[in-house]
Amino acid sequence: GMVVHEVYGNKDMGWFQPSELMVEEGDNGRRAFHLDTKEEIPIGGIEKMSKSKRNVVDPDDIINTYGADTARWFVLSDSPPDRDVIWTEAGVEGAHRFVQRLWRLVHTISEMADVAGTEDANLALRKISHKTLANVDIMIPGLRYNSAVAQIYTLVNALEQAAKPGNTGSGILRGSISMTLQMIAPMMPHLAEECWAALGNEGMISAAPWPEIDKSMLEESTVMLPVQINGKKKGELTVAKDLDKDGVEKLVLAQDYVQ
Repeated sequence: GMVVHEVYGNKDMGWFQPSELMVEEGDNGRRAFHLDTKEEIPIGGIEKMSKSKRNVVDPDDIINTYGADTARWFVLSDSPPDRDVIWTEAGVEGAHRFVQRLWRLVHTISEMADVAGTEDANLALRKISHKTLANVDIMIPGLRYNSAVAQIYTLVNALEQAAKPGNTGSGILRGSISMTLQMIAPMMPHLAEECWAALGNEGMISAAPWPEIDKSMLEESTVMLPVQINGKKKGELTVAKDLDKDGVEKLVLAQDYVQ
């Protein structure tokens, strides 16, 4: 894939670089204005970055503003390697916000007092952590970085919820965030090393063995059963996998719509 960006200007007036303009989002859609002359500049289609059309963003500018890890994370999160990456300011800013969220989360967890947490909350976090790891294990070698990034976003959302006081054990949280950092390390090595050290882990993350998947965490303990009355589906019920026939019948008969 190529890195692409929308073009500004036209053949008659010439082409403008993104850095020369201010793009506004309004009721009439997106409009671009020249920073010096305030003249409105037409926005063209999305094309391969090229010197002639001047739709070029200098990677050094992004690296100086946001750091190399953010630039890499955005490019990898945007699309599969065989598709073009559409370079947008909003996309880079989104990646940068994620970096900041991760940094805050690491510090929240590293400063937590030792708590045991509830069995349910601990199990739920271990399950999503190991399921994410199992998926990322397949996606990274398959170069499906954008899919891996999406999985990691979901895990970090779950971690943020789990890190609120009183639910999840501090040991489980530390284990889960450490696993998360190992998953992002191939894509954001600098951030991963800093966070790894902040958590008090020994040595470098790049030298740490890749985490092992706990297969028992991948098994579903519940099943979804459709509930039919006279052959018509009326709803569905989630029940424990090991529940016997009588137990299932009791549950079904207790539902409002069945009664």
